[in-house]
Amino acid sequence: MKALITTCLAAALLMFGSLAQADLTIEITRGSDRATPIAVVPFGGADALPEDVARIIHDNLARSGYFDPLERNAMFERPTTRDEVRFGDWRALDVRYLVVGTASQEGDGYRIQYELMDISGERRMLGEVVTAGNGELRGAGHYISDQIFEAITDIRGAFSTRIAYVTARGTGDDIRFVLHVADADGHNSQQILSSDEPILSPAWSPDGRKLAYVSFETERPAIYIQNLNSGERVRATSFEGINGAPAWSPDGRQLAMSLSKDGQPEIYIMDIGARDFQRLTNNSSIDTEPSWSPDGRSLVFTSDRSGGPQLYRYDLASGEAERLTFTGNYNARGRFAPDGESLFLIHGSDRGYQVARQELDSGRLVVLSDSGQVESPSVAPNGTMVIFATQQGSRGVLGAVSADGRSSFRLPSAEGDVREPAWSPFLD
Repeated sequence: MKALITTCLAAALLMFGSLAQADLTIEITRGSDRATPIAVVPFGGADALPEDVARIIHDNLARSGYFDPLERNAMFERPTTRDEVRFGDWRALDVRYLVVGTASQEGDGYRIQYELMDISGERRMLGEVVTAGNGELRGAGHYISDQIFEAITDIRGAFSTRIAYVTARGTGDDIRFVLHVADADGHNSQQILSSDEPILSPAWSPDGRKLAYVSFETERPAIYIQNLNSGERVRATSFEGINGAPAWSPDGRQLAMSLSKDGQPEIYIMDIGARDFQRLTNNSSIDTEPSWSPDGRSLVFTSDRSGGPQLYRYDLASGEAERLTFTGNYNARGRFAPDGESLFLIHGSDRGYQVARQELDSGRLVVLSDSGQVESPSVAPNGTMVIFATQQGSRGVLGAVSADGRSSFRLPSAEGDVREPAWSPFLD
């Protein structure tokens, strides 16, 4: 038996358990034509439980873009164990993988047993018993989704990760800004900070325990670091002018940022422990939006030194900046893929501003998103999806697109405009 109550889930409960919720909802806008057919059968005994774990798994796999789950009304039978599976019937439905299981309450918690079957090979690929405490059924569903996703794709699942984002409610001078943290599917949303002044650029620490962000609560921008467990926060910078775009180094010891304290906005690195600052760029242009490479040896940033916003890479060893983007007149907000082999960015063209991916070796750029009003991209820790801010009518919503552009979904909120998303690291 494998208990679900791991260190990361316990920490999440401590971080967010006492705060108010305002969940996002998921609207799948485009499915992939290459998605693998799978069926997640309703778990036996689950009708008596407060959450439908099989439905959570179904929805997770659907929005990943890798899978095309069979709808329940198309299922001829509903087995709960491998012994009840008639493989030929599922082959007739063109299902390649099948998930079955049972769920029941045990004391103050829950017991979930699931199995993953390869239909063509008529074999059991995966199975285990998962225990979950009170209020942890959604977490159990995400955990099982991660195991299934990795077993089939060989890519680590990111369904148990979290997202940070900002909502804005009200009009004119009466706007309330709230910094939230939620599960990757938008559920279990918790308020981290509420302010009458704008909150921008949340960024997760590599261990997922802190957020850095920009707040205007002192009537000028300042960068804060907040511990999500204790709620304690410190003001990291509050110089005259711009204090913006904080980005954690992979080892969590430094923050890159854009500061204009010496004139033009330039890229700086702050040693978090010593509070020492190192200026990296020195140019008459605007340099902003730094992001670290996965190996910590370089940063990508946006600069208009070529006449318009383009992406540059600063090598920390040599101190040299190299231009990376040449397609079009606007390329900004670069974010490395976890493998370091490509960049996700905002690309401007006659179709507006869209999420794009550029391969670093070849320089080939591919537009991924449909929307022409996109900003603030953030990459899932497994590199399969990019979340971003966009518009749905007159409202700000979060959108997400797969790394190949073949699937997408939106996460609107009933609590106002949504903006400034940031995807967490893996929460080990």
